[in-house]
Amino acid sequence: MMLIRPPYEDAGMLRLLSSPRQLCNGLTRRELLEAGGTSLFGLSLPHLLQADAARAAEATSTSATKMPDGFGQAKRCIILFLYGSPSQMETVDMKPEAPVEIRGTMKPIPSVVPGLDVCEHMPNMARMMDRVGVLRSIHHEYPIHGVAHAMTGTPVIDVNMELSPNDPKHHPYFGSAVEYIDRQRRGGMSPFPQNVALPFPFSSQRTGEVHRAGPYAAYLGSAYNPVWTEFEGRADRSVYKTLGARREEIFDPYVGCTSDAYFRMASTSLPAELTLDRLDRRRSLLQQIDVARRDLDQSLGGRSLSTFQQMAHSLIQSPAVVSALDVRQESQETRELYGMTLFGQSCLAARRMLDAGTRLVSVFWDEYGLAGDAWDTHWNHFPRMVDQLLPGLDKAFSGLVLDLDRRGQLDDTLVVCISEHGRTPKIAGVEGGGRDHWSQAYSALFAGGGIARGRVVGATDKHAGEVVSNPVGPKDVLATMYHLLGIEPHIFLPDRTGRPIPLVPETSRVITELLA
Repeated sequence: MMLIRPPYEDAGMLRLLSSPRQLCNGLTRRELLEAGGTSLFGLSLPHLLQADAARAAEATSTSATKMPDGFGQAKRCIILFLYGSPSQMETVDMKPEAPVEIRGTMKPIPSVVPGLDVCEHMPNMARMMDRVGVLRSIHHEYPIHGVAHAMTGTPVIDVNMELSPNDPKHHPYFGSAVEYIDRQRRGGMSPFPQNVALPFPFSSQRTGEVHRAGPYAAYLGSAYNPVWTEFEGRADRSVYKTLGARREEIFDPYVGCTSDAYFRMASTSLPAELTLDRLDRRRSLLQQIDVARRDLDQSLGGRSLSTFQQMAHSLIQSPAVVSALDVRQESQETRELYGMTLFGQSCLAARRMLDAGTRLVSVFWDEYGLAGDAWDTHWNHFPRMVDQLLPGLDKAFSGLVLDLDRRGQLDDTLVVCISEHGRTPKIAGVEGGGRDHWSQAYSALFAGGGIARGRVVGATDKHAGEVVSNPVGPKDVLATMYHLLGIEPHIFLPDRTGRPIPLVPETSRVITELLA
């Protein structure tokens, strides 16, 4: 009879049906999977994760050679998600030798990295690409929208999942998974928000279609959803947007915003009639109710409610959160460095939240006004890229990376600029040109936190339509991000029934070619 002891006390004793393949931490997947399901032996998955984290940290300090380079180098992370998906052809994988119906009307310009040309409408980025890693060879099978496939461990996705944030097949958003694992390590939630998303709740500022899936905690429970901000400000530029037969002039802060713009959390400003004394009395009442609902608190839903109450109260009384989100406290020079746009100021607020103690901030370039907006350029592609999209990205991305670098924070801050797929190589013959969805080849940008500076990884064919060198998938990108944040990518998280689910699919790998 095999003796079962607590995990990691003697890892060898955990071998139930041992597989010969080992993870970076010395355990096998099968062991973790089996141990995660053996609650009858008193082994809870949180204990496993906590012990796994401690073991990983010990491995890093005592035997760095066991991990690929860069493990845990990123103490913080900023994710820039370009919803709708930019064209690889009009950003960092231009094909000037292709026919005009492929290459389009824009021209490449040289960057400071020899051989790495970028679009002519990204002059600020051209001057700082020596701090950036470019990945040109991402591909997958799902050319549909939503953040879910790109930023969660779900191995598959379909249109129903894309349009249903509550579909049970969803997996936790990257930030939610990081927050869950960090809470296991620290033994509870932090008094300061650790998983923040800007500038407003996803899909909340568009009309014409339902909300999209993606940046939610899924089976981890709503207590691990990102904490969203609200944008307080005004647009100072307008653009014409279309959706079917509708055509409207919309003042869009992503194109330009006034200098009085800032961010806040919904609960960080108290109504005038609500004092902290009254708030504390209400909190006491809630606590009394919570005691009476002890049985409910034992359920996942109850724990989520309690956690939200704690977080809401903490945020309401936190001047540090209010201050961190108030970008008006920065000099005008710094604000201009990021660009006076909603995306630029969101990136600045993200940096300020990291300064104040947040571990991970996601900045979404989301739709504003009519659906079919942001980077989803099926029509009017070239005018939108020039008037609405590229200038704001150019300033925001370059400003963020340069600001982190000059402050000495880039080496331990991971910046990832990513989207759900790319755009078709061949231009559609619609007004203003159009590029449709294309997931066979697209690019992403990385900086800091263990990423090699000025390196280009992967390549596409002469039309930027197929990957011809170093193919990787979005799950490999996630594995790399987890790795850099000091999280073993091949651990398991518990779903609502306690069943262990892989953080990323088993075949995912750390893209070591990107690492410094």
